[in-house]
Amino acid sequence: MTGAACLVACAVVPSALVAAAPKPALAAAPAQQQRPRNIIFVLVDDLRYDGMGFLQPGLIKTPNIDRMAKEGSYFPNAVVTSSLCSPSRATILTGQTARNHGIVDNNDSSEAGLTYFPGYLQRSGYNTAFFGKWHMGSETDGPRPGFDKWVSFKGQGNYWPAKAESAHSSPNLNVDGKAVPQQGYITDELTDYAMNWLQKERDPAKPFFLYLSHKGVHSDPLPPPRYARQYDRAKFALPASAADTPANSEGKPVWVRNQRNSWHGIDFFYNADVPMTDYLKYYYGTLSAIDDSLGRIMDYLRRNKLDKDTLVVFTSDNGYMVGEHGLIDKRNAYQASVRVPLVVWEPGTIPAGVVNEGRIRNLDFAPTFLDVAGVARPRQFEGQSAWPLWEGKQAAKDWKPGDFIYEYYWEYNFPMTPGTFAIERDNVKYIQYYGVWDTDELYDLNTDPDEMHNLVNDPAWATKKQELRVALYQQLADRNGRHVIPYSARLSIGAVRRDVGGKHAADFPADWYVKPNPADRLDPILPDSPAKLKAQAVGKPLVHTPPLKDELTRQVEGAAKP
Repeated sequence: MTGAACLVACAVVPSALVAAAPKPALAAAPAQQQRPRNIIFVLVDDLRYDGMGFLQPGLIKTPNIDRMAKEGSYFPNAVVTSSLCSPSRATILTGQTARNHGIVDNNDSSEAGLTYFPGYLQRSGYNTAFFGKWHMGSETDGPRPGFDKWVSFKGQGNYWPAKAESAHSSPNLNVDGKAVPQQGYITDELTDYAMNWLQKERDPAKPFFLYLSHKGVHSDPLPPPRYARQYDRAKFALPASAADTPANSEGKPVWVRNQRNSWHGIDFFYNADVPMTDYLKYYYGTLSAIDDSLGRIMDYLRRNKLDKDTLVVFTSDNGYMVGEHGLIDKRNAYQASVRVPLVVWEPGTIPAGVVNEGRIRNLDFAPTFLDVAGVARPRQFEGQSAWPLWEGKQAAKDWKPGDFIYEYYWEYNFPMTPGTFAIERDNVKYIQYYGVWDTDELYDLNTDPDEMHNLVNDPAWATKKQELRVALYQQLADRNGRHVIPYSARLSIGAVRRDVGGKHAADFPADWYVKPNPADRLDPILPDSPAKLKAQAVGKPLVHTPPLKDELTRQVEGAAKP
């Protein structure tokens, strides 16, 4: 495999320099901290929510992440508002949802007009640095506003130095605006740059913000030699819903069943023939290098007595499915796609060894970091500061994050996943799809956390379904109150291939097949309502519709009469 999963997703568009964005108005500043607090934000690419050793003991080895969780707090309900690299990263950096920041897919959306939260920290006296994968907006790897130090690369970057320059890849890193050859394994090299900045380049008189954005564990994951055979004997198991059975398919949309045999399906994933159980050996071997990186940073903080003055946050840009519902990768609104790992650490401030059930969105990082620094909150931020929750001053039961709204905009490169909108309220999730001929979904996560039983047609849930439909539409409005579907230019057919010996297209649900001229012919078109549900419950149409032929005859004959 070649690692082309996202490389091919980038349209060939001329690079442009990124201009400094305007500075939005600020709200009133929170109370200033008694001491400057440093912040280190470590972002992993495509790490699933349970991909840490303390959650899979005896199988996954992540000693430094595990220690971080033991000495800090773990948040099992962390989620992303868009489960895709570029939109998620833009949400983290801007504090806005995709419908407002405009980075809606991986195809070089414009960064014009965007302001990134590190700029506010920089203007308040912080030293700021970025190391790693940017992968959003303009294809240039040049420095972005808000960072004093910059080390990045084109597109997805490369685990090992590329041999030649191309539209989406380079053998070089961009170091403060200059091309510098990549020397070795990307995770180690980024960490070397980050450590050098911490030790020698930053101003020790200033608080610092360090953003370390790893390429790993994105496909195709390549462990360094020291971990190449780490998991040779490991026995990874697929989730129960990965099996192709009638029970697993029941209630699922047609697109989900059809995606099994595709780039993002468990039967033909990445159009290759590597079993997922083998793929995970490379995936977690690649994670081990990231765990080493985290260990180096934490050791530095402890040795230099910065541990009690530095907040460290470890998370991922999106989740990763390994066969759930026959799917792999991300993009959709199922739990394994939208959930991400989140561990927060600062000894003496963040409660140690705590599992905090409060739901944190990637939308909440920017306001939280500014709150931590005592910096005024920009008015365009849509999330809320989780700092009182993180430092244990607010109980999880009192944390009111509101509804979780999810948005994914169809991307032509990977057309098998439709535009997806979802809302979760009171642990009940409603999912709808845009522009496809398919069913929507409703799950009670309280009793069905694996989303196996679609309740969307259950009369007992009809009122809740309609409540969530209305709320979802209302909350998907952009800052101007509009409901618009952004999209990028289509420049190829995309990853449409299927295994020639694999499963063919799925059938529609059985109850969609009816005989001609049903008496309730118009009912599916009409909005769901209590009257409609009452009529359906007794087997009667809400609007009785005679056969079309009879209706046409009646109207024609009626019109012909004087």
